[in-house]
Amino acid sequence: MKGYRIFLLAAAFFLAASALFYYIHYLIFGDPHHIFIYLLGDFSFLPLEVFLVVIVIERILTRREKQAMLYKLNMVIGAFFSEIGNHLLADLIKKFDNREEISRNMNVAADWTPRDFKRADAFAYNLKIDLDIHKIDLEKLKAFLSQKRMYLLTLLENPNLLEHDRFTDLLWATTHLDEELEARPSLKDLPESDLEHLSVDIERMYDHLASEWLDYVQHLKATYPFLFSLILRTHPFQEKPSALVS
Repeated sequence: MKGYRIFLLAAAFFLAASALFYYIHYLIFGDPHHIFIYLLGDFSFLPLEVFLVVIVIERILTRREKQAMLYKLNMVIGAFFSEIGNHLLADLIKKFDNREEISRNMNVAADWTPRDFKRADAFAYNLKIDLDIHKIDLEKLKAFLSQKRMYLLTLLENPNLLEHDRFTDLLWATTHLDEELEARPSLKDLPESDLEHLSVDIERMYDHLASEWLDYVQHLKATYPFLFSLILRTHPFQEKPSALVS
């Protein structure tokens, strides 16, 4: 209410100032004809001025600001994959019964086009994981996520992440899995219903992880080819990942 009142007071002040200057003009020149000519001309140009300033220029500036923010966010995303994401991608896929199908669709190559990335992203978005939860070392996964908990919480405190919904969903899915594992004093001899619940949490996290990884890799291909080169040699969806240049 206070902000609305200030707006009304400002509008009244500027209207009064405008009327005052027109009145001074009339007192000096005594020519209302020219006053109304210029007044009508100003009003005629006003819609075009609003269009240029409010719609065109503001959109250009907003777009540039958003692009600059996304570039910075991709640095944060890169740090996430270096710290957490790459390990989870590589470690968990070894336990999937359909890992060959996933690797075949996610095996990014140097000659991939935007069409290839779009196809892979559609696959990752609807990823169906054939997971036998008994093959997952839950204690090891719990220890790893527990070790990275403060790092995840620090990322969630970044307000700029609100501009990147998919990455925020990935962080929430990863944090939720960490909380689920941490809430259980022991991960041994869990009932099948509970194991099924954890299986769903792991699949959800990996689904978000794979989708966001593809977006990040496509960004690197377009902007940072030297980082993309390292990704090509080390990503876990190929037969023998190795950082060595052969």
